[in-house]
Amino acid sequence: MSADENGLSQVHREGDRYDRGSDNTQTFGGHDSDLSFVPFGAELSEAEVDAIGALPSGSAILLVRSGPTAGARYLVDGDVTTIGRHPEADIFFDDVTVSRRHAEIVRSGRTFEMIDQRSLNGTYLNGERADRGVLTNGAEVRIGKFRLNFFASPADLGTNA
Repeated sequence: MSADENGLSQVHREGDRYDRGSDNTQTFGGHDSDLSFVPFGAELSEAEVDAIGALPSGSAILLVRSGPTAGARYLVDGDVTTIGRHPEADIFFDDVTVSRRHAEIVRSGRTFEMIDQRSLNGTYLNGERADRGVLTNGAEVRIGKFRLNFFASPADLGTNA
């Protein structure tokens, strides 16, 4: 993993070499109320605003708002971006509340869709458990203990390619 001049973590896939053996994901401890949707609002730092503004067309960014890697930024610029606890995932979350193959973000043109990969704890989009859903600008995604916000390139807002 390397960081570009905007401070974005760039992760490159080397193929789909995932171990489909047993998964030791732990269920998210707590009550259902722990998974309730509490929006973060538009509290972006100047560096985050600059990073979003610098996104090239056809790309997006995930900002980790809370969880073990709060503050991290992930560039989403491939047709398929994998998220999970497997070390070869494009976005690697090393936490037992995340399944090895938790979710994928699929890009079609300038549209990004989150698809849960039958994870144990589920994937939440704007506070609702979702098997799949289109990611809109500012959307909140919850994967295990991680809360993230999605932002598409400003160059693509308002266009349908």
